[in-house]
Amino acid sequence: MRVLVAEDERDLAALLATGLRRAGFAVDTVHAGDDALELLGLPAYDGAAPSPYDVLVLDRDLPRVHGDDVARQLVAAASPTRILMLTASSAVEDRVQGLDLGADDYLGKPFEFPELVSRVRALRRRSARPALPPLLERDGLVMDTVRRTATRDGRDLDLSPKEFSVLQILLEADGAAVSAEELLERAWDAHADPFTGAVRVCMSKLRGKLGAPAVVRTVQGVGYVL
Repeated sequence: MRVLVAEDERDLAALLATGLRRAGFAVDTVHAGDDALELLGLPAYDGAAPSPYDVLVLDRDLPRVHGDDVARQLVAAASPTRILMLTASSAVEDRVQGLDLGADDYLGKPFEFPELVSRVRALRRRSARPALPPLLERDGLVMDTVRRTATRDGRDLDLSPKEFSVLQILLEADGAAVSAEELLERAWDAHADPFTGAVRVCMSKLRGKLGAPAVVRTVQGVGYVL
């Protein structure tokens, strides 16, 4: 799951990114509104690819392009990226204004980090079409995306955050093939080197933890199928 944090306070942005990565998300950070628009691939940036982000954690008071304008452009572009708006202004009228701009959720500063993580996960589930249930099951695998647990035939898999993310993507695909490129785009951040073999190494470790009989199949030239 990809998250973009747009926060002008660099220390807070770094803290948010670290915490979200520990929760299993792939996270990129920007500190100005125009940089957020560029990474989101909005129409203002000709030739930009569609947004690779599931959720945007958006500070309202961004420099150069205000956070409100980022939200407006994201909504106008009909982007699937969900918006969690952060602001020091938590009065009712501010929350109403933020939601009216198109934010999917709103959280005032200061906030409790577990609540932020829970809200980001909820937005990710709602962004899927159809909306994903918190419990994913297939071939004896059971994944609770809220409690961040995964078992096979009742056995705890003890997955790393990256392994959990990869398995979640495969479960969500519901038997369809997922390419290595898609896994890299959705489970790693923008700084991941596509030539490092990160997906192959992660998949090898994941298969080892899943055990026998094998449930992940490689389709030559296509990707991986659960």
